[in-house]
Parts: sequence; structure tokens; C-alpha cells
Amino acid sequence: MKSLLAPLALSTALTLPGLAMARPVTLSTTLNNYGGDRAYLALYVTDPSGAYVGSLWMAGGKSKYYEHLGDWYRATGGDTGQVNGITGASVGAGRTLEITLDLADALFDAGYTLHIDAAVEDMRDSPNEVAVVLTTEGAGTPVRGRRYVARFQYDM
Repeated sequence: MKSLLAPLALSTALTLPGLAMARPVTLSTTLNNYGGDRAYLALYVTDPSGAYVGSLWMAGGKSKYYEHLGDWYRATGGDTGQVNGITGASVGAGRTLEITLDLADALFDAGYTLHIDAAVEDMRDSPNEVAVVLTTEGAGTPVRGRRYVARFQYDM
């Protein structure tokens, strides 16, 4: 497991010590059989006002394609330091990306949103393919994406 959003966890620990705990959360993203190349996916979090907080995972290792993950790219300015050490292979059509991460408890039931941007070579980019507010009650509830994601859910 990877500890992510360390700056958020650290700032939370300094301001709200009782809320600085983290829990393992499994993120499961299943792609449609869209008939194209493997997809690049950016999983990231925004705060209740919509401001970028941090990147959780990048599926796809060639940074020259990150600009096609439009909303993530705008939020980070394409800063590859945002995904240093949190990347994996791109995801094939019909396949599932499943990752387990330690996420700060402060992200849940506080208005934070998990976003997934998707891009496939020679096909349309899909910024904000999935956007789901992180709640403890929403855990285990599947969400459908706009174009490439057949199903996304998080489990605690």
C-alpha cells in the first residue's frame, strides 16, 4: 500500500489531530470494451471548492500523453512530480485496474471528490470521466463513467 496525499494528512495532523488517521481504500475501475488502445487514467482528488488536492494514481507511464488527461493536466500544470512513484501500466479495454491506497479519513464525508480522467490514443479524451464525492456511505456503490469506464467503486 502507498501512503498518499501526505501533505493533506500532515496538514490535517497539525490542525485536527483527532482526524489525521488513514484507512486502506480499494479503488476498482473497470473499462468498457471500447475497441481501442490501452487507456491512460488519472485518479486525483479535489476539495469541496473544486481545488486540486493531490494525485492518487496514474495509469500509463509515458508523460508525453498526460496532456490528454485534460482536467488533471490543467490542475497540475502537467507536473510529473505529482505522479512520481504512483504510476502503473495503462489499462486495456474490458480490463480492471484495482489499487489499494491509504487515504486520510479527513477526505471522507467532508466534500472531497475523487475524479478520473481518461484518454485513449486515436479516440476522444474524456476529462472528468468519473467524479464521485467521497463518503463512507458511498463505499461499495458502483458508479458509471461517461465514455470509457464501465464501472468504478471504492471499498473501505
